Amino acid sequence: MLSRRPRTAWMTGLLATAVTAGAMIAAPAHAVGGGAAKDGAYAFTAQLDIGGGHRSCSGALVDRQWVISAARCFAADPTKSFKVPEGAPKWKTTATVGRTNLTGSSGTVANVVELVPYEGRDLVMAKLDKPVTGVTPVALATSPPAKGDRLRVAGYGRTHTAWVPDKLHSTGAKVDSVEGSALGLTGDDPDTAAVCKGDTGGPALQESDGHPELVAVNSTSWQGGCLGTDPAETRKGAVDSRVDDINAWVQMVSYRTAFANAPWKYAEHIASGYFTGGSAGGTRHMDMIVRWIDGEVTLYQGADGKDARHPFSAEYRIAAKNSVFKHAQQITGASFGGGSDGLIVRWVDGELTQYTHVDKKGFHGEKKLAPAKNKTWPYAKQITAGKYTANAQRDDLLVTWADGEVSLYTDINTNVLRGEKTLMKPNKTWPHADQITAGEFTSKKTADLLVRWSDGEATIYPGVNTSGFHGETKIRPAKSAWKSATVVNTGAFVANERPNDVLVRWANNTLGLYPGVDAAGTHGEVKLVG
Repeated sequence: MLSRRPRTAWMTGLLATAVTAGAMIAAPAHAVGGGAAKDGAYAFTAQLDIGGGHRSCSGALVDRQWVISAARCFAADPTKSFKVPEGAPKWKTTATVGRTNLTGSSGTVANVVELVPYEGRDLVMAKLDKPVTGVTPVALATSPPAKGDRLRVAGYGRTHTAWVPDKLHSTGAKVDSVEGSALGLTGDDPDTAAVCKGDTGGPALQESDGHPELVAVNSTSWQGGCLGTDPAETRKGAVDSRVDDINAWVQMVSYRTAFANAPWKYAEHIASGYFTGGSAGGTRHMDMIVRWIDGEVTLYQGADGKDARHPFSAEYRIAAKNSVFKHAQQITGASFGGGSDGLIVRWVDGELTQYTHVDKKGFHGEKKLAPAKNKTWPYAKQITAGKYTANAQRDDLLVTWADGEVSLYTDINTNVLRGEKTLMKPNKTWPHADQITAGEFTSKKTADLLVRWSDGEATIYPGVNTSGFHGETKIRPAKSAWKSATVVNTGAFVANERPNDVLVRWANNTLGLYPGVDAAGTHGEVKLVG
């Protein structure tokens, strides 16, 4: 718990921050005017000790391991800028969550290990070194309040009479303005501002069906009436940073922990496509489907941003453990038109199945392309779907066979398996193609094929079509590290212009992404896991 002794750092250097007409005090150093919150109320509100008493702020738990707060709490000089770099905080920071009375021992005390600021807004996500238990994270509002609406503001900062209160405080506040990314507020307490020092980063809440929702985060205040403020200062207004319009960003950041903690050593098959919405060139990028070794299937939703380190923002279980997908031998994403993308599955018994659409609710439009125990498909080795004909859909299926033959089945959605073209007769080379994946690396009219060979060599075949292969480009030499690539898949995960980002699950159970692969090579790996 913070000492109750006055700290000079809380009082000095926190001068004017320009806001509309005049200047407001930036408050990343101490509570909300009003009374102490009822025990257990707003338990998701966090108390942040930054630099062992150098600063004190508040925040709100939005995920078991993430707190949202004001970026200026961590800025070098919060009176001049709220910009902070992404990464570990400059000062050691501890977050206390679920302890509305700081003299108690309930709740969780955790270290902040990573900061993720929101560009252009006084907001930051702070990752904790361990998850918070026993506290439900606050839900995010999905629409802004209107002028005149009533909110509740909470924090651990000063009050009219207390320098460092031991209890969480809250007060009612009226919305004076809604302008772009900010809310203007006036508190109900006639003696004290809605936001005092130490409340910076704390939540502004609205009620929805009896439950609090996070609308904004405390940013700056005139602090009239707060203990330690010049008695001549009578203004009590505050400005908060809106949160209701950035739900997708909050979800994307908080999801990072869950993605990294997935058991990637058990990821046996991967496919990509637009399963949850989006399309090439749009905001939402390609999704990824993972079939785990126990038969569970997970759909990873593509992110809206272009950060190659974090290409996914949510996940959905679309098949349970020990489902029929435990018998899937290969899967590949395809597009058949008329909605979300679909999937082609080759099963261990030789059956070949088309799912016309896949989304976060599961698999739809099942079609049997080849029956079980047929005399052909048990000899298929690898499959990948891509745009290998003039048809705009990615529904052409390229297949390598155990004897080295390579086939192309055109327009699966229309022709089923009747459009077979032989691209390569049986040979002694292609049995060594351990992984194949369709992509668009060379800007040809039709898709390319990337092959990872058994000796670690990786090759791109540009513009594959019904006439066959048209040259090859080696992007990894024999005996390269790619010999340890156990799963290889291509998608539009970063720029979202075309599928040219290659995702690799390695034998050491790490996960890497090569953005923007082209004929010149792979241009560096971004580690997603490990």
